[in-house]
Amino acid sequence: MTLTFSSTHARVPKEELAALAQQLAPEIARMRAATQKGYEDERASINLPFDTAMHDRIRELADQCEGTELVIVVGIGGSNLGTIAVQEAVLGKLHNQLASPRILYADTVDTRSMTHILTIMKRTLETQRRVIIIGISKSGGTTETIANFEVLVEQHRANGGRASDVFVITGEGSAFWHRAHEEGFCTLPIPAQVGGRYSVLSAVGLFPLALLGIDTAQLLEGARAMRDACLQDPPENPAALSAMLLAYHAAHGRNIADTFLFATDFESIGKWYRQLMGESIGKEHNREGEQVWNGMTPTVSIGSTDLHSMAQLYLGGPQDKFTTFITVQDEAVVRVPKWERYDALVPHIQGRPLSELMDAIVRGVQTAFEKFERPFCTISLPDRSAWNIGNLLQFKMMEMMYLGFLMHVNPFDQPAVERYKVETKRLLEEKQG
Repeated sequence: MTLTFSSTHARVPKEELAALAQQLAPEIARMRAATQKGYEDERASINLPFDTAMHDRIRELADQCEGTELVIVVGIGGSNLGTIAVQEAVLGKLHNQLASPRILYADTVDTRSMTHILTIMKRTLETQRRVIIIGISKSGGTTETIANFEVLVEQHRANGGRASDVFVITGEGSAFWHRAHEEGFCTLPIPAQVGGRYSVLSAVGLFPLALLGIDTAQLLEGARAMRDACLQDPPENPAALSAMLLAYHAAHGRNIADTFLFATDFESIGKWYRQLMGESIGKEHNREGEQVWNGMTPTVSIGSTDLHSMAQLYLGGPQDKFTTFITVQDEAVVRVPKWERYDALVPHIQGRPLSELMDAIVRGVQTAFEKFERPFCTISLPDRSAWNIGNLLQFKMMEMMYLGFLMHVNPFDQPAVERYKVETKRLLEEKQG
């Protein structure tokens, strides 16, 4: 079973959708053409799920790492957000407390966080258990990543770690790539036309996820099925339809896109999508070079937690948001005990599954949104399997490519991000001098 997308309550006139579909038709044609170009097109990430040679190599390396106790992913932004999203969605946020290998993420240069990671790594190595370090940087020159990587590799060596347990995932031919080979580390390439925020289905995500035992073949199969669906004409194309809804509401003053996830383990999917939208359509210039200061602000809400902090704003505040509700069916059953003495506190919950309570909350929220004329769409997943998570991620990545086209910006670059990187390196050089 695949996910279900519904735009019933999106509040977009049919004639507007028809006009947007006609506008989007040339880009859908270009997307179809890109499927025949391998990694030679800026839309290259849509072909990652079909790269069997890449996946076979990743599986081969993962099999060689059998028995690993701890995986440390060193990367930031697109180099780790997708991995975290899939790991938590499939295995849960509490995976490290329940199973091994455990996984830790070193992203920003936070001293206390790094101290804790170093302590955990040292204790693991002292008991003769295997620690894998994976450094990930598309450019090979990300300040935070290289700094953290050096710190971790130094202590890894000092505590008996082997060079064969250090991996580098970067652009082939980058300075990081060459340094890795000189140090005796194994390397995996990131295709040149695949940007970081679109790279979760490359070695960036697949290798660490394979080490955790996640079925990466199923992840890719789900993505393949969704790619096929998202090459159709609207409304059969869910990514195109979703992009059209977002573009319409952005043009009508609703420039906040809230992803409301009714599963705590899906929070990092929201954070992954936040980067995807923020970097893809938040642009100073359009494709013609005109200054436009374009964008939608992506926000992340968790149900039902954030109903107790944000519902008042969402229902009673300004009409500046378009919401996507994401739900998932739970296979496990946890019931409230039948304690009649508690019925006076909250009636009608005794003996009922928690999933049934969550379903009632979701329906209640969506009914309230409808009554307050707040536009929304829904995505429903039948389960938390790798197949359906791959299905969802491919949907949202292709949605963003279509949205970039409709908003007349390049969804594949991030020139403003590079500005902070340049300034950071300049300041470090000045201080050292």
